[in-house]
Amino acid sequence: MTTQVIVLNGGSSAGKSEIARHLQDVLPRPWLTFGVDSLIEAMPRAMRASDSGVEFAPDGGVSVGPDFMALQTAWMKGIATMAHAGAGVIVDDVFLGGAATQQRWRSVLDGLDVLWVGVRCDAATAAERERARGDRVPGMALTQAAIVHEGVVYDLEVDTTHTESLVCAKTIAARVRQAG
Repeated sequence: MTTQVIVLNGGSSAGKSEIARHLQDVLPRPWLTFGVDSLIEAMPRAMRASDSGVEFAPDGGVSVGPDFMALQTAWMKGIATMAHAGAGVIVDDVFLGGAATQQRWRSVLDGLDVLWVGVRCDAATAAERERARGDRVPGMALTQAAIVHEGVVYDLEVDTTHTESLVCAKTIAARVRQAG
């Protein structure tokens, strides 16, 4: 079966978004990219600092509430619908719930051929990228580097600590070509 969805999971500043952009350049057909950052930006501002929405703690911790979860579920189902309609989709996500988040994705992506990709990066390297970016709550990279992978099962893993995102994207694209 031909891969229909590529799910990239990794902590903040691991390099997922850059890999996703490179994948769009190296894959043989057009693919859409959707990232959890865009979901958060699309939510009302009031939800970005609320118990029911998403809260970013000063130490980099992230807490999500029921309103966030409801909107995230709708977003996930929308992405699955696009893939079922024939669009190739790349998902750039941070599995804050580890295996439980992957199970939520598995449920909505049922019936689709999904390539699960772990995007790893040394916590110190990710933290340095986070500092250089300046658009993240300090500490997110350190907090998320390991927990997002807990219990998650991957088809492929890449590590951006010493490997450029383009090389990682080419590795993923080769796996997609193998599958289909």
